[in-house]
Amino acid sequence: MNTRTALRQRRLTAIIGVALLAAAITGSVVLIGQQSLASASVPPTVSPASLTEADGIIRDEGAVSVFDETPAVTNLDSDLLAAVRAAATAAERDGVRMHVNSGWRSAEYQQVLRQDAVVEYGSEEEAARWVATPENSEHVSGDAIDLGPLTAQDWLAQRGDEFGLCQIYANERWHFELRPAAVANGCPLMYDDPTADPRTQR
Repeated sequence: MNTRTALRQRRLTAIIGVALLAAAITGSVVLIGQQSLASASVPPTVSPASLTEADGIIRDEGAVSVFDETPAVTNLDSDLLAAVRAAATAAERDGVRMHVNSGWRSAEYQQVLRQDAVVEYGSEEEAARWVATPENSEHVSGDAIDLGPLTAQDWLAQRGDEFGLCQIYANERWHFELRPAAVANGCPLMYDDPTADPRTQR
């Protein structure tokens, strides 16, 4: 083998080596990127112990009035809160007391509720019928309130539309949202559960 041939072979070997190294680096970057995307799609786990009243948590059922100054109430949409308070005042005249089971929630609180629902119902699919994700929850945006007790829910089922308050889901008689048009036209038809609501598919 002459010197010129040997030089060409060494150059060819070097080129092949560089190409293989570049391919290996590219493959590693793609793999890392895929792993990062997969990790990003997994919702974070939130510890219930980290939640406080500032997250909208209500620890004692029946203890919070719609007139209380607590984040679960005061962080609600102002129009929704005004309608709920007007309804509560009218219900009181009818001898019906109304309390807040849940109102505004932080995204962290909503995530805890979703985690608990998955455990309770056994799957993400079944949990979605009862608890929305933080990204899609009307509680997180301050546009929904859960009211009790049963007598108040019955009262709202009959008279809530006078205040624009409507039950949205057939499986959640406690969940109310503001629908101003209901004052004139009555409440719209309910969804069977949150999975039938287009807003939860955003």
